[in-house]
Amino acid sequence: MGEGFQFIDIVLFAMIAAFLILRLRSVLGRHRDSGRSKGVFGAERRPPSQEDEPTMVPEPEKPDEVEEKLKNQQQSDPNLAEEERLDVGLAEIMKASPDFDRAEFLAGVRTAFEIIIKAFAAGDREQLGSLLSTEVLGNFSEAITSRENAKETLETTLVRIVDVALLEVYMDGEVSHISVKIISEQVKVTQNAEGEVVDGNPERVSEITDIWTFARDTKAHDPNWALVATRGPD
Repeated sequence: MGEGFQFIDIVLFAMIAAFLILRLRSVLGRHRDSGRSKGVFGAERRPPSQEDEPTMVPEPEKPDEVEEKLKNQQQSDPNLAEEERLDVGLAEIMKASPDFDRAEFLAGVRTAFEIIIKAFAAGDREQLGSLLSTEVLGNFSEAITSRENAKETLETTLVRIVDVALLEVYMDGEVSHISVKIISEQVKVTQNAEGEVVDGNPERVSEITDIWTFARDTKAHDPNWALVATRGPD
């Protein structure tokens, strides 16, 4: 009888220990992930630790100061004036969103570009809806529907992204807008229901230039930007 109770006690203690281990693991897991933001345009960020050394970050110039420089240099050096114009817009965005990082944004554009062109080729409207504005999604969806009605399929292979460069940066109220020029190398092939190629060449790599405009409400917590306009080069 005593041995039976002893066996039951051992089982109970084992169950309690297992429960505590699982609880501890779940708590540690939450702490490990806390403080990080994820998104196409936001790399994972970890909370600063006591071991991190403070980094001195120079304050960006005020928009009016950059604008004054722009006026003085516009006649003498058009290229420099264009760069200064971008600096004006970037300064305005950083004033509204201090966490904005130019390099991180451009890296996000590369990721978003790849996701969007692949989702468009696959006809994945749900994936597109997470990165496109309502108007652009409507245009993409219309093109997908037209392709589906014709019983055609589109295969797109992104060979590489050659370059991503800022073209225009500005604030419209509380909404940031950034236009970028994306130069990529792609293989695009459209096939009919019989598998015959009706457009494109599977052996040809084409260099394509796109002008995409992204926008983000600076008051929103979501770090992602939405694609609000697309066009080709002028």
